[in-house]
Amino acid sequence: MRPENAHALSTWRDCPVSQQPAYPDAEAVADVVADLRDRPPLVFAGEVDQLRTKLAEASRGDAFVLTGGDCAETFAESTAVRLRLKIQAILQMAIVLTYGSSMPVIKMGRMAGQYAKPRSSDMETIDGVTLPSYRGDAVNEFTFTNTAREPDPRRLIEMYTRSGTSLNLIRAFTRGGYADLRLVHQWNKGFTSNPAYKRYEELAAEIDRAVRFMAAAGAQFDAMSSVDFYSSHEALLMEYEAAMTREDSRTGCLYDTSAHFLWIGERTRDPEGAHVALLSQVANPVGVKIGPSTREDDLKALIDRLNPDGIAGRLTFITRMGADRIGDVLPGLIDAVRRDGRPVVWVCDPMHGNTTTSATGYKTRDFATIMREVHQFFDVHAAEGTVPGGIHVEMTGDDVTEVRGGADTIDDERLAERYETRVDPRLNHQQSLELAFQLAELLQAHPVAERHRSAMTEDLRVF
Repeated sequence: MRPENAHALSTWRDCPVSQQPAYPDAEAVADVVADLRDRPPLVFAGEVDQLRTKLAEASRGDAFVLTGGDCAETFAESTAVRLRLKIQAILQMAIVLTYGSSMPVIKMGRMAGQYAKPRSSDMETIDGVTLPSYRGDAVNEFTFTNTAREPDPRRLIEMYTRSGTSLNLIRAFTRGGYADLRLVHQWNKGFTSNPAYKRYEELAAEIDRAVRFMAAAGAQFDAMSSVDFYSSHEALLMEYEAAMTREDSRTGCLYDTSAHFLWIGERTRDPEGAHVALLSQVANPVGVKIGPSTREDDLKALIDRLNPDGIAGRLTFITRMGADRIGDVLPGLIDAVRRDGRPVVWVCDPMHGNTTTSATGYKTRDFATIMREVHQFFDVHAAEGTVPGGIHVEMTGDDVTEVRGGADTIDDERLAERYETRVDPRLNHQQSLELAFQLAELLQAHPVAERHRSAMTEDLRVF
């Protein structure tokens, strides 16, 4: 690595840092970091650059970002079956959004690296016993014992290995024929009867008829046989992200090769902090979670640090305001960014600001409240004349019961049926589809969609 890049990559060590594990053995950490530095990259610079170009389109309203996946992946559930179900659910959501809005959808998973989570407290007390908080499988174990909860740096190696195998499976599924648009019916097999599934089947039948028509007319289907699917996770564990950063031999630029897209959380977005310092040095597109306490000056400082040259597609602001706050807070932030002039992608995270505790003691969210925040996100952008660029949700391809509401009417008592998350509640498969259908209607109604409908009409006229 060039000396100037090595120096740039180390600048985060001189900044305030938070949300890091308290490893008991510094020498063991150094050994793990040295091991990671010698390992091959998980993603490649060309893929990262391609995503940044697509995100630039989203910033202009020429594409829409769909990011979904687990709140925190676990090693035990990083299986081919679980991964296939998540990819399948995201593909179904993307089909609904694409068909409903006539707009390209950028498909991104909170997967193949989302093994760590920030916590509000370093310690957790259960029945009078206090131990370190569970920070995700990349750091420690969920089991509430002294041994399990002690942070272990060797788990970073396991994180790398699991991420690599997951990325191999993602590429196999999305580039090897499984994502072929002609298989839209098969993606729904094995799921139980539900209004969301029925509606999807009706849409799949429409797509099937359109595909058969195009085939009869002599259209080529190479572009329909595979999709681009990108990985993302929160860049939380500094030693891991720094160790996975490589210098591109073509350009000399630094790339964090642990994922295509990295984001900085609400708890770690200090413009003078270590997380911002590290990601300011890499060429990846990056996101920042912003909550209701965000000030206009905060956004200006973040843009100055993370996208000083105003490169389109480089910076995404992911709003996590809560349904009761977004309408009051978001307009001023949008106006501040508009006055700054440098482009950003605006993405809505309607999950994290709407977490509650059920009467039965479960951490949960309400589907109706999630949708209320999504609706307000679109309403604000319509009023401001700006672009709603995407959605970022915690979801799974399984039929868990963690979020209340939806067409299947999950209530407090039903949460216990399949409450499987270790951290935050996720939309299940059918709730994810319900969200996609409502989102498609919002996109259809937004002014940016009219351009794409007009373009599609012209394409058909030429055809």
